[in-house]
Amino acid sequence: MLPVFYFVIPCYNEEAVLPISAPVLKAKLLALRDAGRISADSRILFVDDGSADRTWEIVTSLHGEDPVFEGVKLSHNAGEQNAYLAGMTQAIKQADVVVTADCDLQDDIAAVDEMLDRFDEGYEIVYGVRRRRDEDPFLQRLTSETFYRLMRLLGTELIREHSQYRLMSRRAVSLLLSYGEVNLFLPALVPKIGLKHTVVEHDRHVRAAGESNYNFIKLFRLAVEGVTSFSDAPLAFATLCAGGSFILFVVSLVFLILRSVQGAAFRTDLALLTSFWFVAGLLFCTLRILGEYLYKTYMETKKRPRFHVETTTMDKEGTVQ
Repeated sequence: MLPVFYFVIPCYNEEAVLPISAPVLKAKLLALRDAGRISADSRILFVDDGSADRTWEIVTSLHGEDPVFEGVKLSHNAGEQNAYLAGMTQAIKQADVVVTADCDLQDDIAAVDEMLDRFDEGYEIVYGVRRRRDEDPFLQRLTSETFYRLMRLLGTELIREHSQYRLMSRRAVSLLLSYGEVNLFLPALVPKIGLKHTVVEHDRHVRAAGESNYNFIKLFRLAVEGVTSFSDAPLAFATLCAGGSFILFVVSLVFLILRSVQGAAFRTDLALLTSFWFVAGLLFCTLRILGEYLYKTYMETKKRPRFHVETTTMDKEGTVQ
């Protein structure tokens, strides 16, 4: 039986790009249908993330012209990450496989064919990975490279040069939906699912129309979300400060003792500085301990699944097959 395939495409104020991207997505879907790769029940699902322009009007018009287009309208702007999740929540009710992508179609839709090849081989998550960044401005390449290096340094698992373009099986999406995150960062959350996964490289295109909804502030907030949601490494800063303060305290104390042994005059400023480093060390140490407890509490409130079972040799009753 052919798999039911869904594109999940979030839209936020995309009235300029929708009339361009919709025919491209439809052509790809029909080509996959005609090639016998996917079911005739496959669809393109647009998620209107509380747009203030004519985005939803265009989506409903597309649906009226051809039922291959479906739409979900969120009551307010929930953010791109939540829009993806909302779309997958709806799509998985019918879909066997879901491909998520941005509405501007800068990600090469032609790569879907290879993604489906990998799906047919048994891969349940296929990450679309950008092949190169030669066309990007130097500053953009620098900030991107810095971001990936920082995330790896802080222990966050990320697929390099991957954003939101990915294929996921029904099971992979179901496992993703079992996470209780409120603050979402899908590029780091999806790898936690595990399952059999691979990457497909593709070239990135120039945006067809309109302007990107991402700016430096939004990207910075997304990076902060990724760090604070998946790593306790920033807490190590308090540990370093505590250690450094205590080292300076010991050095200052030894210096004061040596001066006293040598009969030098008592230095009030040195004594105050020694006391300062001692108190600072205690404060940073206390902050580190409190931060650790708060981080554990924060992680508990997320209600993340402790594990996912990929396969087993036991039947439903728990006996070995």
